[in-house]
Amino acid sequence: MSAKKIIKIKSDSEVDDKKETAAEAIDKDAQDPKDEPQKSDQKDEPQKSDQNQARDPMKELEEKLTAKEQEAQENYDRLLRVSAEFENYKKRTSREMEEFRKFANQSLIKEMLSVVDNLELAMNSTDGQKAVDKGLLEGLEMTHKEILKVFEKFNVTPISAQRQIFDPTFHEAVMQEETDDFPENTVVNELQKGYLIHDRLLRPAMVVVAKSKTKKDDNNPQINSD
Repeated sequence: MSAKKIIKIKSDSEVDDKKETAAEAIDKDAQDPKDEPQKSDQKDEPQKSDQNQARDPMKELEEKLTAKEQEAQENYDRLLRVSAEFENYKKRTSREMEEFRKFANQSLIKEMLSVVDNLELAMNSTDGQKAVDKGLLEGLEMTHKEILKVFEKFNVTPISAQRQIFDPTFHEAVMQEETDDFPENTVVNELQKGYLIHDRLLRPAMVVVAKSKTKKDDNNPQINSD
């Protein structure tokens, strides 16, 4: 009888020990600090991600709007520059076309100047000669007038040189003449006419310029005969 009781008591103590170990395990699981933060983190992570998802689209829209505004401003500035360049191109092209129209016949007219010079030389050489055929002289004069009309049509005008102050822009001095009849640097003779086409020099006038006569200097040393 005593042996059976002892066995029973041992079995009860073992059961109690198992209960205690199970309870301790439950308490450890409940008090384990590693598990609690994980659970809290798992609960907080969806909230944080939801907040990020709610904020990111607005930021992205703002960034996109800022980028588009900057792009629009750059395109507008580029358009202004292109428009200004195009206006300058139109003005430059218009000026070039006008210049071309004005001076398109410059080379031809310049070649015709020698013809006018020869006609004027022929007419001037007949002055005072009675044996000259009047019909021939009239023909030369008519030809000369017609050519001058063509010159006038294309805005070709002779340069005024006789008795004018010498201007190197329009006159070409080929010689100087000592005289007191005209002020110094005055054109006293015109050897060849000059011409302008519009406001551009076509050919300068070849002129003779007045120069004051040199006076004997009283201060020059004289040789004494003594």
